[in-house]
Amino acid sequence: MTYGYGGGGGRGRGINMRIVIALVIAVGGVVSYMMKKSVNPVTGEKQHVAMSASQEISLGLEAAPQMAQQMGGEIPLTDPRAAMVDEVGRHIVSSSDAGGEKSPYRGNFQFHLLADPQTINAFALPGGQVFITDGLYEKLQNEAQLGGVLGHEIGHVIGRHASEHMAQGQLGGALATAVGVGASDDRGRGYGAAIAAQVANQMLQLKFSRGDESEADNFGLRYMSQSGYDPRAMLGVMQILREASKGGRTPEIMATHPLPDTRLREVEAKIKEMFANGVPPQLTEGRPLPR
Repeated sequence: MTYGYGGGGGRGRGINMRIVIALVIAVGGVVSYMMKKSVNPVTGEKQHVAMSASQEISLGLEAAPQMAQQMGGEIPLTDPRAAMVDEVGRHIVSSSDAGGEKSPYRGNFQFHLLADPQTINAFALPGGQVFITDGLYEKLQNEAQLGGVLGHEIGHVIGRHASEHMAQGQLGGALATAVGVGASDDRGRGYGAAIAAQVANQMLQLKFSRGDESEADNFGLRYMSQSGYDPRAMLGVMQILREASKGGRTPEIMATHPLPDTRLREVEAKIKEMFANGVPPQLTEGRPLPR
């Protein structure tokens, strides 16, 4: 925003007005963020989220077909591989805290196998739409490894990570705009300040994303164990991801996921914490995956 200047008094008023507007934008963004506070019905954690659970479910359902189309389309349930993904996903939800009475998502989870053979990935949309690519599925060996991957993505849904990021992004956008307005002058220095603020906000979001991935790993270990799967199968998943990352590793500070080696150490530590006396023998790797 540009203001005209008259004499020295006019210049002072212009600077003051910019600061006032910047403060209004910043305070408005903070107040809006604080008003989005709610208690996660499953974990009991207090969170700042941009959507209600019902809005998350609606958004996920609306976006799911488009996401599937971008990765080769969905493999139908008549394919035994897709049927296994659906079966294991539903088993985890019905056998774990993710499908408890307090969960607003328990009847809305859907599990999709995508036809992309090159991309090694799994992800979840808000509200319960969970996807795994054929590229990752084909590298997994058994039911427990698949359960670990799906449990991790279920954890993102239960943790309401997408809705948290939307709220954080809205706050960051408001603060970046406030910095740009407050620092602006006739020579355009405010634009540079706004860009710097946006970069800082993006870096903050990357940090939150890495924290979310670690939290989702913990969810996944708990859910797969509650469902009868050996949580040590997740170590095999981490090794698969480590092999897939060779040759093009992204520095961890700029990655939305922790590096596989980091996750491997964290998973090992969490399993020891969960089962100090060793993993119970009734937890198994399950069946080999159909091909």
